[in-house]
Amino acid sequence: MTETTTVPSALQIGQKLTLEIRDLAFGGEGVGRFQNFVVFVPFVLPGEMVEIELTEVKKTFARGRLLAVVKASPERVTPECRYFGECGGCQYQHVEYAAQLRLKHKQVCDLFERVGGFSATLVDPVIPCPAPYGYRNRLMIRSQWNKFKQALDIGFLRAESRLVVDVDECKIAESALNEEIKRVRATPPARGGLKVVIRIPPENWEVPKDSFFQNNFFLVPQLVKVVRDQLAEGGVRHLVDVYCGVGFFAIESAEHVTSFVGVESDQLAVRAARRNAAARKIENGEFIIGRAEEKLPKLLQRFPAEMTAVLLDPPRTGCPPQSLKQLREIRPRQIIYVSCHPATLARDLKVLCENDIYELVRVTPLDMFPQTQHIECVSNLRRQ
Repeated sequence: MTETTTVPSALQIGQKLTLEIRDLAFGGEGVGRFQNFVVFVPFVLPGEMVEIELTEVKKTFARGRLLAVVKASPERVTPECRYFGECGGCQYQHVEYAAQLRLKHKQVCDLFERVGGFSATLVDPVIPCPAPYGYRNRLMIRSQWNKFKQALDIGFLRAESRLVVDVDECKIAESALNEEIKRVRATPPARGGLKVVIRIPPENWEVPKDSFFQNNFFLVPQLVKVVRDQLAEGGVRHLVDVYCGVGFFAIESAEHVTSFVGVESDQLAVRAARRNAAARKIENGEFIIGRAEEKLPKLLQRFPAEMTAVLLDPPRTGCPPQSLKQLREIRPRQIIYVSCHPATLARDLKVLCENDIYELVRVTPLDMFPQTQHIECVSNLRRQ
């Protein structure tokens, strides 16, 4: 059957439909069809029959708001948070945790096949988080003046807008952060404008206020193990840690290589990385300040390519094309790519593997963000 490419004449905003949900797309929206025309619906599960109201109609798809679940999936559960569906932080609290892992695995496989052209057999099962709730160690609290109630809303952005939903707790945050939320709410600015990050600092790591560190301490040991195991499998002697932050991966992997160098544009993070290494008496590497695409060529020339691994942990937007080009030209023996966005990861890996320069050996997803659409992946590339 061919797919409809034009909007059915019956569809219009505000219309109510009853749909069967056939799949769950990356990002958390369910996929249904009306006369073979794709309709996306949040907070649903595959196999469910739901009643929706159309909120958006485009040329190739529509979106709807869930009104009622006519036939529920056996994997549907009651969300623990009373703000779920209103707050934009979580997408999967209505899904039992084992099903979340299975659905995220399928989403990663689908993206790697569709975007990267890779076989789904290369994707490991998702490593679960031992704490599906109460795991986040960092939150951003915002405030906004609500003219209707003539008071501040203090909390997080709503699911469907840039407006703030007023909250007094977050179920996926560690308990200490919920105490911080109460403190922030007790001393708000007069008319709004608040935008503050609250976090629990990692034990025995120096992390400047605005520098990055993993948001889930419970799964960090597994993340480190995956990276170290892949590095050990590569049989390299040197490591170049790009986007190294406060030195987390380089320091945790230092004993597995003869020498390493980390590069990071955040000056405060680099200075913290040096102190983190000194505190652990790590002396076989260094950290330098600079942009990855500017420093990478000279860094890779310092070590023989056939004995060097490059570890990439870029922002969710992925690596600049210039950096990918440099890696293809210099061809280090191994590339370990850590990403919280599997679509941009698959895109970048496709570039690295073009013309059989690199081979994707394995992708290991880790559920660093339970109850949400996000998933962390560690990918292992070998030079052909």
